[in-house]
Amino acid sequence: MSNFNIDSILEGRRSQPHQLIEVLQDVQDAFGYLPEETMETAARELGVPPIEVYRAAHFYKAFSLTPRGKYVVTVCMGTACHVRGCDLLFDQVLGQLNVKPGETTEDGLFTLECVNCLGCCALGPTVVINGTYYHHMSPGKLRSLIEFTRRTGKEKIAHA
Repeated sequence: MSNFNIDSILEGRRSQPHQLIEVLQDVQDAFGYLPEETMETAARELGVPPIEVYRAAHFYKAFSLTPRGKYVVTVCMGTACHVRGCDLLFDQVLGQLNVKPGETTEDGLFTLECVNCLGCCALGPTVVINGTYYHHMSPGKLRSLIEFTRRTGKEKIAHA
């Protein structure tokens, strides 16, 4: 792994511990996850104890310590989505992708995540793919959305 990307991310931030979260966000954007080597470099260059870097990386849901797929599929499992059938969506995506939450498909295309709430309860059940929200989802809509994404390499712009 090249240090070039982490060096450019750290430019102007060295010895500034208060920049930790922003640096981790930029590393996540650059690599798709937080490689151990980059977290160690960030700790050393920011002057932060390594345990603090690992603590922040584990605390925030937005950070991943393992590579993610090209498409991150997030299923809301909150109460409002639950009463509207998110368990059926969850079963659909488990069967279709053949992965458990936190895992990535063998082809590296999809990572499945489940969250307790996405904050759009009136629109549930809700699924998010790479930041695009799909509301009032059904297993059939979700199946079509994943098939479309796999086939074309892009997400639908309009709601599924």
